[in-house]
Amino acid sequence: MSAAPHLSPEAKASLPQHVAVIMDGNGRWARERHLPRIEGHRRGAESAKSIIRTAGEVGIKYLTLYAFSVENWNRPKDEVDALMKYLIHYLKTETPDLNKNNVRLEAIGQIHRLPENVQEQLKKSIATLAKNNGLTLVLALSYGGRTEIVDSVRGIAREVKAGKLDPDAITEKIFSQHLYTRNYPDPDLLIRTSGEMRVSNFLLWQISYAELVITATLWPDFRRPQFFAALEEYAKRHRRFGGI
Repeated sequence: MSAAPHLSPEAKASLPQHVAVIMDGNGRWARERHLPRIEGHRRGAESAKSIIRTAGEVGIKYLTLYAFSVENWNRPKDEVDALMKYLIHYLKTETPDLNKNNVRLEAIGQIHRLPENVQEQLKKSIATLAKNNGLTLVLALSYGGRTEIVDSVRGIAREVKAGKLDPDAITEKIFSQHLYTRNYPDPDLLIRTSGEMRVSNFLLWQISYAELVITATLWPDFRRPQFFAALEEYAKRHRRFGGI
């Protein structure tokens, strides 16, 4: 995917409302440079900062970043602990800048599984940025698409059991209203870095009609030019939603 330092008029005219990103390749980036994995995550956080700022500047309304999956809990404890500490550090240091840039912060996933100090800092940052009305940044933390769907089914089942919902009245819209993402539109564009051709249990229900852009660029090297290139590719797509 070639670099694009500036967005074309065509891309500006057809910006996706919601961009979701599978930020893959931090470990590979570090390994190729004989660096510890956490250094790849640190550099990856710099890429996230760049993309968040760029998305807000060009007028994208929602940006969802796959920051930590439910499967990531299976990684070595020292790496998970380091990631949690880095998440707290990132939230503390970046919240003022996010506030300056009118970014609203939200989070989806099994947030209750995060360490208490991470949950506390996340709540503080979300509260600080709650009144902003620019880009909505959604961090997917302890998130899994299948887990989300199961949680949605449980919520619907409880309502049916309580007599609040008729099973025959369940529609796609009602199902969507029980997902973690009930307050956001479905992603228009899904970007995956590092060249892997899979969606990795990310927003499985929501990306049913998203346009996919896969780039071989590893996430720590994914910055403004690569993001613009993805937006240019999106502008070339004809979204038919099953029609002609």
